[in-house]
Amino acid sequence: MNDLKCMAVFVDVVDLGSLAAAAERHEISPTMAGNHLRALEEKLGSTLLNRTTRRHSLTDIGKTYYEQARNILHLVAQANAGAQAMQSVPRGRLRVTAPVSFGAERLSPALGRFLAAHPEVTIELALNDRVVDLVDEGFDAAIRIGTLADSSLIGCPLKPYRMWICAAPAYLQRYGTPVRPDDLADHECLSFSYAGAEWHFGSERDSQKLAVKGRLQANSGQALRMAARSGLGIIMQPQVLLAEDVTEGRLVRLLADFELPGRPMQLVYLRDRHMSSKLRAFIDFIVDEFR
Repeated sequence: MNDLKCMAVFVDVVDLGSLAAAAERHEISPTMAGNHLRALEEKLGSTLLNRTTRRHSLTDIGKTYYEQARNILHLVAQANAGAQAMQSVPRGRLRVTAPVSFGAERLSPALGRFLAAHPEVTIELALNDRVVDLVDEGFDAAIRIGTLADSSLIGCPLKPYRMWICAAPAYLQRYGTPVRPDDLADHECLSFSYAGAEWHFGSERDSQKLAVKGRLQANSGQALRMAARSGLGIIMQPQVLLAEDVTEGRLVRLLADFELPGRPMQLVYLRDRHMSSKLRAFIDFIVDEFR
């Protein structure tokens, strides 16, 4: 029999004064209540109640056990109530990871609205362009760009990540402006380390792969952006990272008439039958904000 159930029946027998009253509270028969009490005494190897036909009285061991059992049951009730409260109102810390450019340019500003709507939630945001293991590194959710390969995760599709090709005016003045994708073969292209030196053109279904070359690779879109601004070469990076530079004239958008397939993006999280309310609220917010 369940230890806590036996303990609760015992405490109620003492508090209510009879086996029948305790049985009624637990919605079991008096016989079953007696079985719980006997199972507890057998496990402890001690008699807790001196039982007569008219009354019950605690033994010395029973008195000590009763006080401790009441405290334990109270703590269990508090823990259950706390867990239920956390499920009803989003609260607690969420650990989220996202790609650096998207996280800094798009996600971080949006999180202010989420936190304003859920004042009892705190967020720890880790920006990283590598694929983070949610289990090993203790994250609740991640924004991922690219095809989802891990079947142990649930993915919510978001709006595809739009890419631009840009270069600084100084670079174009020195080396000329490419007018077709094939022209990039004669240019210095700044590549993202995780993506490799292969750029795609056309639609997602009909994509043309183009090998590019260049003497600089980096694992940071921000680093590539600054290198492009200084005139080191041509970059393909997210629109959200480059739009301000293009507006301000620090970079020039290239090959705008040629379609660049948007990279798939999704919010991913672990499968869990008992999802916390804070994670559910975050998922709903991100999907509404970025779908």
